[in-house]
Order: sequence, then C-alpha cells, then structure tokens
Amino acid sequence: VQLQASGGGLVRPGGSLRLSCAASGSIFSVNPVGWYRQPPGKQRESVATITRGGITNYADSVKGRFTISRDNTKTEWYLQMNSLKPEDTAVYYCNAVNYLTSVHYWGKGTQVTVSS
Repeated sequence: VQLQASGGGLVRPGGSLRLSCAASGSIFSVNPVGWYRQPPGKQRESVATITRGGITNYADSVKGRFTISRDNTKTEWYLQMNSLKPEDTAVYYCNAVNYLTSVHYWGKGTQVTVSS
C-alpha cells in the first residue's frame, strides 16, 4: 500500500487547510484510515480516523474544528481543518491500517504551519 499526502502549507491563525491522501496498491484490506501529526519536538499523535462505513474518531484537541471524510470509490480521504491554531503546527501523516495483519501504512508527511 502506498499513500500520497498533499495539501499542507502556511496559514494564519483562524484559517483553513484541506489535506488529501491517495492510496494505491493492495488496498482491499485497509480499514480504518486516518491522519496523524507530529508537532515539533513531540511524539506522533492521532488526529482523526474514519472507517469504511463512515465512523469517525477525533482527538479532543481538534473536535469541532477538523473533519475527516473519505471517498471509497477513489480510495482517497481528506482532512478539512478549520479555525487553525498555532498549536496545530505539525507534520501531518496519512495512515491506513490493514485489518487482517494490523500493519500500519504511512504516507510521507506534509508540513502544516499556523503562524501570523
């Protein structure tokens, strides 16, 4: 499974960004999918996940501001980030889990910087 993330960048506090992740390869056993982030000097943390059936889960710090969605026909998923804060600054990684083996797949990170 190969994952390709895109959509990061520099945004002012209160602004919005949309991240996209495209999956290819042996994706039939991948579920759930989601986004993680790694702030500077900190450990990687889960941001949001979504199952094939559309069940979502969010970190408390992003609830009400971030929305994860997926397009199963295109094997893509997205993270709409609104009301961004400086503490959202991090490298964001898209993630997919093989539900048969519990193996995690990772895309290359995309930098999100929230700064005035």
